[in-house]
Amino acid sequence: MPSKALKILVVGLNYAPDFIGIPKYTTELCEELARRGHELNVVTAPPYYPSWTIPAAYRGLWRSERLNGVQLTRAPLYVPKKPNGLTRLLHHLSFAVTSLPSAVLNAMTKRPDIVLAVAPSLMSAPAALLAAKLSGARSWLHIQDFEVDAAFELGMLRGDTARRWAERLERSLLAGFDRISTISESMRRLLIRKGISEDVALEVRNWVDVDAVTAWPSSNTSYRAALGIPIDHIVALYSGNMAGKQGLEVLAEVAALLEARSTKVTLLLCGQGPLKGVLEAACAERGNVRFLDLQPTEMFSELLATADIHLLPQRAEAADLVLPSKLTGMLASGRPVVAMAGAGTGLAIEVEGCGLAVAPGDAIAMTDAILRLATEETLRRDFAVAARARAEQRWRRSSVIDGLEAELFKLSHLARGAVSPSPAPRAG
Repeated sequence: MPSKALKILVVGLNYAPDFIGIPKYTTELCEELARRGHELNVVTAPPYYPSWTIPAAYRGLWRSERLNGVQLTRAPLYVPKKPNGLTRLLHHLSFAVTSLPSAVLNAMTKRPDIVLAVAPSLMSAPAALLAAKLSGARSWLHIQDFEVDAAFELGMLRGDTARRWAERLERSLLAGFDRISTISESMRRLLIRKGISEDVALEVRNWVDVDAVTAWPSSNTSYRAALGIPIDHIVALYSGNMAGKQGLEVLAEVAALLEARSTKVTLLLCGQGPLKGVLEAACAERGNVRFLDLQPTEMFSELLATADIHLLPQRAEAADLVLPSKLTGMLASGRPVVAMAGAGTGLAIEVEGCGLAVAPGDAIAMTDAILRLATEETLRRDFAVAARARAEQRWRRSSVIDGLEAELFKLSHLARGAVSPSPAPRAG
């Protein structure tokens, strides 16, 4: 039990049983803080990600449930069947509207010490700010990706005027929070460029459970036999969401290039999302590609161990606006990574020494990197050892949450609107 248990209200779009990406980290944080004796109340949406379908059991209006020591209020929202720029905007707006009464009611009845908003969705940040103001709580915004910048850079939203208004609204919202954290140092620097004080901006990394995801000594797992992958083939794995932000179309080009060079490399593509059907169609004639749906959490470590090489494509426009959360598991599995990342970006820095970075969108460069690792066993082994060591040193879950909890205590002791006299240490 902590010396003083905190009451924390979390407002976030995604939560368990969704388990890929942001909901995984929000859920694990809340459950760990609850395990440490804090009182956690969460306002969230029904599960829908990454299939973009709400299960029948969760359809309807508001509902409450208790899950692993955390009290949840689920607010209804609009979930588009085929998400695009406009429908995503409506999707986030619907949660902003429906989460507001739940957040305010929770704040007035539970009287939290801290209200923590998770972005995406930034549109629900006003609900968190209002809840904090009405209850006298401190406010904290945790940014998993800069969705305003990403939406315009990736072409989901367009127009100079629209962007100026969106950025103005973003600045106004950011200015209202007592603390703002994000998941990499490069993203923290972007916060500062957006006008956030050094004292307010923190780095709180995503994490990995290094005891649950382990470095298997061999990639000869049950998945190889089930998928008919020859034992002498190198497996290059992508596992995660299959959407436009990742630039996954390049993997179809990589598959064709590998097949043309008659290599013993199999691409294993695991996940769900709007682009999966597109990829399946593009790779239909390829004998060197296997597809899997999302796998159960208990199989995650074995799935990652099936890889000899992990693949991490990303569009250039997303550089330093997001740091793919899937990187943590890749490193913990003790396998090298081939990532699409420009020189000097946060992702390139994280991969350096435990994998190869190539230019975003460059299928030839990714193919060459895969073949280099496939043929240079010593390099592959050295990168693998370094990857596991980096996960243990930088991404261990207990260490990151220890640091975050310390910052929560620090914030709870400050007078409303105050900041620390010196920059707060970055957690993790």
